[in-house]
Amino acid sequence: MFVTSAFAQTAPEATETQEAPGAAPAGELHTETGVVHDDAHATGVFPPFDASTYPSQLLWLVITFGLFYLLMKKVIVPRLGGILEQRHDRIAQDLDEASRLKSEADAAVETYESELAAARSKAHTIGETAREAAKTKAAADRAAIEAELAEKLSAAEARISDIKAQAFAQVGAIAEETASAIVDQLIGAKANPDEIKAAVAAASPKGV
Repeated sequence: MFVTSAFAQTAPEATETQEAPGAAPAGELHTETGVVHDDAHATGVFPPFDASTYPSQLLWLVITFGLFYLLMKKVIVPRLGGILEQRHDRIAQDLDEASRLKSEADAAVETYESELAAARSKAHTIGETAREAAKTKAAADRAAIEAELAEKLSAAEARISDIKAQAFAQVGAIAEETASAIVDQLIGAKANPDEIKAAVAAASPKGV
């Protein structure tokens, strides 16, 4: 127990007034925890700076450092190592998961691009096929229409030729009748039919 310097100075006076047989010698103070020498307090040195306490201070320093070292080695460092290892494992798992997701995304993009290219190629092929089919159908329809028109034109030309022949035949007969009537009016007598026919034939254009 530490005693202040003021109490240490008044302590001898109290011992002198209360000195009795068997009392402690002068210069000592009896307390409940033991005897405290006032000589150490008379020097006025702070106990941690007192050279006489260096060995005990070094001993307690070594003991404290050893306990702290054991605490660090047995408790703190393992916990920190476990935490760092868990974080390392978690980061490694996250990186693996990210790599897996990236691989899946790349595979999906590649599949999409290949399917898109196949669809474009198929659409182009279908378009070319449809275009060729349309051209073929158009050509066939055109040929059929041209053939039908040619047939109709041939039939029309044949009909026109028949009508023309019939018309020219009727023109000849009409011309013979007209010539016969004119001759009858002019000469007052009927003309010879063979002569009228020969005259009309001579007067008609060639090939009619």
